[in-house]
Amino acid sequence: MLRSLKQYVLVPALALAATATTLVVTTAPADAAVISVRVNGALAARNGAANWFTQTRKIKNKQKVTVTCKVSGQYLRGNVRRTAQWDRTAIGDFISHAYVSGNPKLPTCVTAPAPAPTTAAPVATPVAAVPMGPTGTMTNAQFLAASIPAAQQSQRDTRVPTSVTLAQAILESGWGRSSLSANDRNFFGMKCFNNAPGAYAAGCKSYSTQECNAAGVCSTTVATFRTYATATASFTDHGMALKNLSRYAAAFNYLNDPNQFVAEVHKGGYATDPLYTTKLVALMQKYNLYQYDLAL
Repeated sequence: MLRSLKQYVLVPALALAATATTLVVTTAPADAAVISVRVNGALAARNGAANWFTQTRKIKNKQKVTVTCKVSGQYLRGNVRRTAQWDRTAIGDFISHAYVSGNPKLPTCVTAPAPAPTTAAPVATPVAAVPMGPTGTMTNAQFLAASIPAAQQSQRDTRVPTSVTLAQAILESGWGRSSLSANDRNFFGMKCFNNAPGAYAAGCKSYSTQECNAAGVCSTTVATFRTYATATASFTDHGMALKNLSRYAAAFNYLNDPNQFVAEVHKGGYATDPLYTTKLVALMQKYNLYQYDLAL
């Protein structure tokens, strides 16, 4: 599998420190089109579903806010829950659902096409949206935050522990900065075989990579890797490969032991680096990636 030839400096994964704010849901009819929430403490609203988007306003303590729908964005650990859900307000900015007490049912935000205007009208500035998965231009913290929703969905679909998926994405892509991941959204070094991209990839492309033999001697070679239309497709393909390929079957005996899970994946031939398991476990421990594993 593709591994970065460059050692990246690792920084703390998530700036999860937040002000002591909690959103308390007020009573609303069950069939209400919108839901009113009250802010307990000051809270920043932003023009996208992540803390790195621009703050649009400061919501005052006890100020009521109307929320209309939900999106998937940056995973946060708040006063109420750990979640990647963000709630869109009636004026179009976003607040983290991690600080909403209770669990009001909100529809997923859908952007409907606007009708053609009969007269000229000012063009509204679009609201920024959180990227659908990681990109090659993010900081380490942003890369991890953007990867968590896709990794957790993979766990729901395939049972591969989220911590394992995150560690492999970090190591294989160099925090998203390798050419393969930045240009072709392949975050796991997934290869093409017989020039076939498989069910989830869009195509194949050749890249230089490092391969190691049984003695641990590594050399540069050229291999053909899968390219993806979206980051989400890369995460899906990775999880399905671990789930469906028989050589990785032993790993699924250790769903509650991510360290041993990666050891079995390594034994199954995922990577030729003799230190592959050690590197993955070190990442899981350093950034406590286990905290993102779902209890299924």
